[in-house]
Amino acid sequence: MNTLRSANLIGCLWLCIGSVAVFFINDYQSLVLGTVAITAIVGVGLNILMGLAGQTSLGHAAFYSIGAYAGTLLTIKFGVPYVVAMAGSALIAGLAGALLALPALRAKGPYLAMITIAFGYFVEQGIAEWKDLTGGWNGIMNISRPMLAGTEISGLQLTWFAVLLSAALIPAYAWFARSRWGIIMRATRDAEIAASALGAKLLVIRVIAFSLSAALAGIAGSLFASMNGFISPESFPFFQSLIFLLMLMIGGVGYSAGPLLGALVVILLPESLSMLAEYRLIFFGGLLLVVLLIAPNGMAGAALKASQAFAARFAKSGAILAQGSTEPTSLQALLNTHARARAAQASLTLKDLGVTFGGNHALKEVTLSALGGQVTSLIGPNGAGKTTLINLVTGFYQATQGSVRLNDLPLTGLTMADIGRNGLSRTYQTSQLFGSLSVLDNVYFGLLQGRLWGSIPVASRDDFCAQLLRVVGYQGSVTQTADALAHVDRRLVEIARALAAQPAFVLLDEPAAGLSAEEKIQLAVVLKHIAGAGIGVLVIEHDMALVMSISDRIHVLDSGRLIASGTPAEIQQSAVVRAAYLGSGESTFLKQATKQPSSLVETSEPARAQDILVIGDISAHYGAANVLTDVGFAVRQGDTVAVLGANGAGKSTLMRVLSGLHQQFSGAIGFDGRDISHLAAHQVARLGLLMVPEGRQVFAELSVEDNIRIGAYARAELTAEKLQAIYAMFPKLASLKTRRAGLLSGGEQQMLAIARGLAGEPLVLLLDEPSLGLAPAIVEDLFLRLAELKARGLTLLLVDQRADMALALSDRANLLAAGRMIFSGTSEALQESGKLTEAYLGA
Repeated sequence: MNTLRSANLIGCLWLCIGSVAVFFINDYQSLVLGTVAITAIVGVGLNILMGLAGQTSLGHAAFYSIGAYAGTLLTIKFGVPYVVAMAGSALIAGLAGALLALPALRAKGPYLAMITIAFGYFVEQGIAEWKDLTGGWNGIMNISRPMLAGTEISGLQLTWFAVLLSAALIPAYAWFARSRWGIIMRATRDAEIAASALGAKLLVIRVIAFSLSAALAGIAGSLFASMNGFISPESFPFFQSLIFLLMLMIGGVGYSAGPLLGALVVILLPESLSMLAEYRLIFFGGLLLVVLLIAPNGMAGAALKASQAFAARFAKSGAILAQGSTEPTSLQALLNTHARARAAQASLTLKDLGVTFGGNHALKEVTLSALGGQVTSLIGPNGAGKTTLINLVTGFYQATQGSVRLNDLPLTGLTMADIGRNGLSRTYQTSQLFGSLSVLDNVYFGLLQGRLWGSIPVASRDDFCAQLLRVVGYQGSVTQTADALAHVDRRLVEIARALAAQPAFVLLDEPAAGLSAEEKIQLAVVLKHIAGAGIGVLVIEHDMALVMSISDRIHVLDSGRLIASGTPAEIQQSAVVRAAYLGSGESTFLKQATKQPSSLVETSEPARAQDILVIGDISAHYGAANVLTDVGFAVRQGDTVAVLGANGAGKSTLMRVLSGLHQQFSGAIGFDGRDISHLAAHQVARLGLLMVPEGRQVFAELSVEDNIRIGAYARAELTAEKLQAIYAMFPKLASLKTRRAGLLSGGEQQMLAIARGLAGEPLVLLLDEPSLGLAPAIVEDLFLRLAELKARGLTLLLVDQRADMALALSDRANLLAAGRMIFSGTSEALQESGKLTEAYLGA
């Protein structure tokens, strides 16, 4: 985003050029220059809508025409002074924008664009049919020039005024983007869910953006009518909306100089190539392609990037944090402006809370409480419903049963914004910072809570935000944009932003994900510090060592139900919790695997000694976040090997690396005698290393049989005999072969996913959490099927949350913790080592 100083300079330069030019140009050239200016005015309005609010409009020619007709009719038919008529044009067009925004903003993406296109055609036809007022298709001719002090304004003077207005709007846009409203609009564009959860009213903000954008288009339209002296519906075709959009993209969306640069290109270049007028569409299409290829951020973005690169060569490092601030003695001292931040006895109470998705209970009858001034942790296996619970509490989902109360305030049924303004702040599994905003502005947004007006409860916003960042341990620059931050800094800034809202409770969803051991120690100190300030902390976390070290109380979910609550020591000793994480040993499959191993495992033929899959020192990352570190082991042909570990240990990432779906890693992968380290996923599949992904991921719109046939695409032809063999293994699928896969139950979809993998005749089948979200009886049947595959000699690499059943099925096991291998050996040795309990429960 341009600085205000550079925007002022560009605006002054444009005004000077326009002021000098009007003394040396003829009437036609004056019209061209005026067209550049009024096009830039429309562009500034469109930049508010697209560059700040992130909304797309392909109907801005409609607002342009509304302004033109409104200004003309107000002066001609009602004798309104020109300046007042221009203000009326802005008002009428702005109201039209607000009316369009109310229904349009319930749609997103291409649907929003289609609604604005329809609006454009509606306005065009409405003007054409309202003949008594608008003249219909004949239009309005001989529109007189505006009068000033009884004297008619000349065309050159009107052009100069348009240049003056467009020049003034360049720094005005830069100022607006840095203002309270601009920051809130940019935040909703970057991460609308996070903005809403912090109190932003998305509909209000976007209606304002649409209204301001339409109002500027209306002003430009009134100038257009006065300059040209004639208007008709044909003066504002749909192609004009495309010109406005093209102008902004060429100039640079979100940059204050973008509309002017784009207007100069789209107006002056066609004028200089007027002999090629019949090729105008081809010219503009080609121009857009060139700009998107060379400068995807437009001319202004490319210029800013070049200037920053040049300045960086001579820049000296600045201060890390704002100067002149005094570090507070505690977080409570910093937040003492709000009573609820000190309310150590604040309570968050959930009673019989539940939600149903498509007939499935994601949560059912959950009753628990958390107290202010304490760290309360929420744990459970994959798919237990932890994030769903946070989403219910914060209003992202609406509960189908039960209630949520903050002290005496019922939160059930409130919007995310209302809940955010009433004492709950949150962070997310995947950081949702406002990437285009600075670190300081991210925290400032939390302080604003999405409020477009009203005072803020601190004396100095910058000093408060900088101190809050320091308190949570952030040591970087407060002026850099959030999208440039390292992973740990993103976590800290997100926590600081949540605290800036001065909540009674802060809800943290996996805050330690991707952090190093040292960074987790720092995070633990921060969380205890927050609780010490009287703020309640409700945290979802998979690092059990961290959970046990920071928690005052822990609640455990499994399959959407609360199964245990207590202190860390009580949770570690709970048989129910151990069963949820490690299994109870009571399943039919386990009894068969223990008492009758020959019924599950083929013993007539000895295992071959060849290692078919060799994993050498794999280290993987997502951006700057390390997920795996030096993981290595081998899989012998015909064996079943388990990869176990607590949630977030890196198991699924390892499977994605092996299957070629994740390429951000170092290390070596050998498969069937060849190096496949950096082959694409489809190449890995063709070699016979096939994955059944987490969550099944069947092709929902295709039939069961078509799903199976697609599985055979990469490796071999699926003959009728092979298909019947698959149906023999999964008889239920045979009866459902013509049904759409999306209509199957979870268990049926899991069977289909495995069948699809088998259709490709794999040498090694990777199974990523096959039992996730399935009922116990279905899990039993699933593992019996896997045992049949093992008995047939198929090599399996298995990741599953049912550690007991995975170990009973497997020959060897590997245990991950925080992305590192902490055990590799036989399944029996792992069970005897005690490391499973340590990894899963932090004991």
